[in-house]
Amino acid sequence: MYNTALVYRSFGEPQTILQAETTALAPLPAGQVRVKMRFAPVNASDVIPVTGAYSHRITLPAVAGYEGVGVVTETSGSDAHLLGKRVLPLRGQGTWQQYVDCPAELVVPVPDDIDDTLAARAYINPLAAQMMLERYPAHGQHVLVTAAGSDCAGYLAQWARGQGAKSVTGIYRSAIHASRLAACGVIPLADTDSTAIKRAAEKASVIYDATGGTLAETLLQSMPKTGQFISYGLLSGQPFSIRQRLPAVHWFHVRNYLDAMTADSWQQAFCTLWQRLRITPVSEVTLTDFQQWRQAITLYQTPGRIAKPLLSF
Repeated sequence: MYNTALVYRSFGEPQTILQAETTALAPLPAGQVRVKMRFAPVNASDVIPVTGAYSHRITLPAVAGYEGVGVVTETSGSDAHLLGKRVLPLRGQGTWQQYVDCPAELVVPVPDDIDDTLAARAYINPLAAQMMLERYPAHGQHVLVTAAGSDCAGYLAQWARGQGAKSVTGIYRSAIHASRLAACGVIPLADTDSTAIKRAAEKASVIYDATGGTLAETLLQSMPKTGQFISYGLLSGQPFSIRQRLPAVHWFHVRNYLDAMTADSWQQAFCTLWQRLRITPVSEVTLTDFQQWRQAITLYQTPGRIAKPLLSF
């Protein structure tokens, strides 16, 4: 059998650097399961590493993609019960390929009532939002989220309200997101309204920031000294300066917590996550054939996009 994967052997623009490479499948290692992929999303966390932003922790060559859903086609050892099951093959190989090998204890079974297009994007953004709210709770707080049109910020905003936040404000870049935010009970705020942004920051006791850059600096300078500023992304491509000791700044990356999680706690995190995802409105998806992967990346990079691009295998 053969496998086609999107591989990068150097860093740069994903449309140019990624190449589809077809090779024979190697024998399945002990303790692993082999998953035939069905869908994999295109996230910032998939695209940005290809550019070299995290080159210090990536060994080349590498297969792109960090999440997706598929069906177990081969097992080793005592894992035969997983054959034919829909799973998330996570924390193993890159997921932008037809077959993914993954440690059996880390594959996440997908409940029957969760469809493929939701399951495919159940890791990167939802788990990050859930873990941030566990570590930096929103209950009783005035919450502000940046990049409010993004999936992770959407989960943060909705689940912060469910956790008992006093208010949730979302700063958006494209006006197309304003009505959707308002429908979810989030106060929409354009990123061009600097006066309103400063006013909202002065009220905010918790800020979840995915942008960095000058917006992050403005928010930090304006928010109360007793507040908490959680930085979990740099979508602007720019870092930000911390000019004072307070408010407290926390850096959040899911990967920093994974090594400390047991296999049981990893699986339990998804049991909680499935319950949340069942009742949470999520963005629409646009399916693109795996062979047309460049088209999917172009869609992801389109300003004002409201649908999540999914590679279909």
